[in-house]
Order: sequence, then C-alpha cells, then structure tokens
Amino acid sequence: MMSEDDMQSLKQATGTDAARLFLQQMIEHHRGAIDMALEEATNGQNSDAVALANTIIEAQTSEIATMEELLATL
Repeated sequence: MMSEDDMQSLKQATGTDAARLFLQQMIEHHRGAIDMALEEATNGQNSDAVALANTIIEAQTSEIATMEELLATL
C-alpha cells in the first residue's frame, strides 16, 4: 500500500514527474502483491486460492515489465 505521504506526493506532482512517480509507486504496489501471492502459492491449502495466486504472480510480473519499459522512456 502507498502511504498518505506517497499519495500526497503523487497528488502534487505534474507532467512527467507525475507519470514517473505513478509508475514507481505502482511497481512497488505490484511487487507487494507478488510477495503476498508467492506466500499463498507456496503455503496455501486451497487449490483455488493457489491457482489465483499463480495467476496474480504471472499477471503482475508482466505488468511490472511493461511499467518498467514505460518508466525508461520518461
């Protein structure tokens, strides 16, 4: 999750700075989701939850790659 300070910084940013900050924050947010999903995929007891965790890992890893590519263009 983003802190209130993170959200305030994003709210105050404009233009390229806003885009860069948004992407950086979203990458961190996605990494947190992947960490939680990895825990479930590794230790989960419910097969549906484990399957969902694996889907989240795959999707969010792909999204991070896309956001890193976008970030490199700024």
